[in-house]
This record gives sequence, structure tokens and C-alpha cells, in this order.
Amino acid sequence: MADIKEIIARRVAKELKDGDVVNLGIGLPTMVANFLPEDVHIVLQSENGIMGMGPAAEPGKEDVDIINAGAQYVTVLPGAQFFDSATSFGVIRGGHVDATILGALQVDKHGNLANWIVPGKMVPGMGGAMDLVVGAKKVIIAMQHTQKGAHKILDECTLPYTAINVVDMIITEMGVMEVTPDGLVLTEIHPDFTLDQVQEATECKLIVSPDLKPMK
Repeated sequence: MADIKEIIARRVAKELKDGDVVNLGIGLPTMVANFLPEDVHIVLQSENGIMGMGPAAEPGKEDVDIINAGAQYVTVLPGAQFFDSATSFGVIRGGHVDATILGALQVDKHGNLANWIVPGKMVPGMGGAMDLVVGAKKVIIAMQHTQKGAHKILDECTLPYTAINVVDMIITEMGVMEVTPDGLVLTEIHPDFTLDQVQEATECKLIVSPDLKPMK
């Protein structure tokens, strides 16, 4: 199987539309910008106060004053703007972010999300996740389907919530799931897996779409 993170990032990129204002979480979600179709140009927003963020800075060409919310060196595109955190979160809370793409520790069938703390372990904190998942028009979780064989897609989250009833879509290396009032609907399945394998890797019962398609 090809690189798992690349498979996920490539599929997530297909959900973004030309002109969308998008916030990418740290880790796997940052890869999504590398796989956008040529005719799709998005505006990247970062919680620490950047609108119009570009790709990661090349080694040796870093500007110490330009970092993203994960403290990684980045670039900015022509026309980019810098502002304070209050303005940045005004953009987020005001509903001006079209899509946010985040990783997760756990997601459940209700669209509840836990992605910021494992009790008893050191963590960096909530960051802007709580605001993003409530303020963005669409919330996409991009993550590996399991963690060392343990379920991450559950009947009910067992870790502390980031927010409840906020997730719209989950994309993993196994498939694409949409959150509905009836539960998680599997709409696409990666050809390397069977339905039984996807269900076995998922704690909650999946609803298989009658229009189930291969994930590309």
C-alpha cells in the first residue's frame, strides 16, 4: 500500500473548492495543500494571525518571524495579511473559514471529537481546535483509521471532548465516512480493504451507502 498519510491527504484535497478559506491542523493535515488540483486555489488561514499562508519554508530560507500555529516555519503568498490573535479568532468564530481539517485521537458516530488530551500525558493544549470545529462551515477529520490496532472511530468518545456534534466527514486510509443523524455512512472504500476489514477496524456499526464507491 502507498504511503498512508499521502493517501489520506490526497483524498481530503478533493473536498476543497477554489477560493475556500481553509485551516489545516498540524501534522497530516498540512500535507493536504500539496495535493490540490491545479485549478483549485485555496486561502490558508492560521490561528496565530495569517491569512494567505504559503507552503513550508525551504531549509536555509526560513524567516524567523513567519511561523504557523504549530511553530513551523512557513511562507506567505502575495497579498497575505498578518493580524493579531483576536482578529484571527474573530474570523474563525465569525464563520468565515470554509473548512477546517484536523487530526483526532477519537471520533464517534455522533460527530463528537476528542483530539487534544490523553489524561496523564503531557500535551501542548487545546490550541484553536475548539473554536475551529465550532466556527468552520465544514469539519473534516483526516487520520489513520486505528492507533496500533486500537479503535479510534467509536460508539462514544472516551477521552475528553474537544466539541460535540461538530464533525461532518472522516477520511482515513480505509475509506470516507459522512456523519449523519443515523450514524456514520461509509460512502467510499479503499480498494485495498474489504467491507469486513473496515468494519472490524471501526467500533461503531457503519451504514454502508447504497452508492458505495472506490476511494481514489
